[in-house]
Amino acid sequence: MSDIFHEVDEEVRRERLQKLWDRWGNYILAAAVLIVVAIAGWRAWEWREQKRAQEAGAGFETALDLSRAGKHDEAEAKFTDLAKVSPQGYRTLALFNGAAELAVRDKAGAVRAYDAIAADGHMGQPLRDLAAVRAGLLLIDTSPYADLQGRLEPATAADRPFRHTARELLAVSAWRNGDLATARRWIDMIMADNETPAGTRSRVEMLMALADAHEKG
Repeated sequence: MSDIFHEVDEEVRRERLQKLWDRWGNYILAAAVLIVVAIAGWRAWEWREQKRAQEAGAGFETALDLSRAGKHDEAEAKFTDLAKVSPQGYRTLALFNGAAELAVRDKAGAVRAYDAIAADGHMGQPLRDLAAVRAGLLLIDTSPYADLQGRLEPATAADRPFRHTARELLAVSAWRNGDLATARRWIDMIMADNETPAGTRSRVEMLMALADAHEKG
């Protein structure tokens, strides 16, 4: 008797499953196809990105070899091309290295290249600050203080990773431009920061001594 009830239960379950399949089977198949297509697309994207990264890595090594050989124009051109087609990590490296190569022959052009990086909202703030500092290093000997201040002052905030270099550049620029009061303000900020690197602190102490000697005449 129990076998009969068992067979009835099985039949009822089969009928319910058949009804469910009749109603939802096409949707289930479509969902399964979409999952397979999505996985295949993801795998294809991963393969393409890996291929792009490998090509970018090889191209980056070629550009570095050109730079080491003193072929700065060719290296700069290669870095520029890489920045257009490479994944984000290599693109960032290519932009910075391209600007550095450009600085060998065209300082103003390199400053513009660094300024473009500093203004790129897709870059993280530390990289943008680094670009501003690199531009400041190129301008320190020739530009008025106001020019460097506009570029570097935002990077001097307490939570910014390149604040020590930015502050030092502004102190030096103010001193070079004869603004000792502003130079001392930056020097005091540098000396008061417990995280100021020893090398920066030592250079600023020398600058402070020069400022003192200048004021004494």
